[in-house]
Amino acid sequence: MTILNTPLAAGIMTFKNRLIYPPITIAKASPEGLVTEESLAYYQEKMRSGSFSLAIVEHCYILQEGKASNGQISIAEDAAVPGLAKLARIIKGAGTKAVVQINHAGSCTSPEVTGMELKGASPVQNPRQGGIPQEMTKEELAQVVSAFAAAARRGKEAGYEGVEIHSAHSYLLNQFYSPLTNRRTDEYGGTLESRLRLHLEVIRAVRKAVGRDYPVFLRLGACDHLPGGNTVAEAVAAAKILEQAGIDILDVSGGMCGYINPEKDGAGYFGEESKAIRQAVSIPVITTGGITQPEEAEELLKNGAGDLIGVGRTVMQDSGWAGRAIAWCSR
Repeated sequence: MTILNTPLAAGIMTFKNRLIYPPITIAKASPEGLVTEESLAYYQEKMRSGSFSLAIVEHCYILQEGKASNGQISIAEDAAVPGLAKLARIIKGAGTKAVVQINHAGSCTSPEVTGMELKGASPVQNPRQGGIPQEMTKEELAQVVSAFAAAARRGKEAGYEGVEIHSAHSYLLNQFYSPLTNRRTDEYGGTLESRLRLHLEVIRAVRKAVGRDYPVFLRLGACDHLPGGNTVAEAVAAAKILEQAGIDILDVSGGMCGYINPEKDGAGYFGEESKAIRQAVSIPVITTGGITQPEEAEELLKNGAGDLIGVGRTVMQDSGWAGRAIAWCSR
């Protein structure tokens, strides 16, 4: 049997295979951030084969100031729960576990999207966005922590089987983690441990909101792949801290470089950092990036790059890919 089609037990979650649909923005929500029929139809088509063990719903904004783009789904208000619940039922109806990703964009947005002032970890330009944000105050950070917790509660109420905290792709938590965008001189800046302080506060608040036995994932923008950014060694150290804080599964992706690695392409272009992290922690690790063939996914698993493999952009172009990949396992 191939590893790709082998079950994986991870705490209270058991995955029927190692193939997951990662969070990818489709921008089909209403102007108010509500799930639309178009959103539901998209996920229904992608889940139709029932071949994914898990689908992580695209990042949902926890506060209006943290909305990343038009068409993004909201999880900032209780009014969003019914639509999110419909989406969860579609995913689970295909025999796939459903997790929702929650996020604050920080400086990786614009006032044109949010209608509000741009804010971030420090008043420095985000590598993926043009504006210079205001540095967030401690009072504002406390509001962010509370908003993450409330969003996690809504995700659980909507029927999702876990929640993923977004700290990748240059969004707010990633801005605190990266030395490129965190120039703070208070307790939230400086050392790696201090740059992860906000993460730990968010994790504690989320855990209090959803309970000890509810799976909490974290998507980590492990390395920035830019001069002066986070390194593999720092990513490994961060992963250990996050595991100790109670994260159940780490989803490894890019940091200030976004979801593309400017230093490497091809299948598993975040595989170096995900493999190093997997060797350092005891919780499952998800790896993604550039996978177009089932053989590539299998090779990454064999090489220890991850425990679970995310294939998203290939599936965006070809809804039948996952079904063929699992069939390939039984050839």
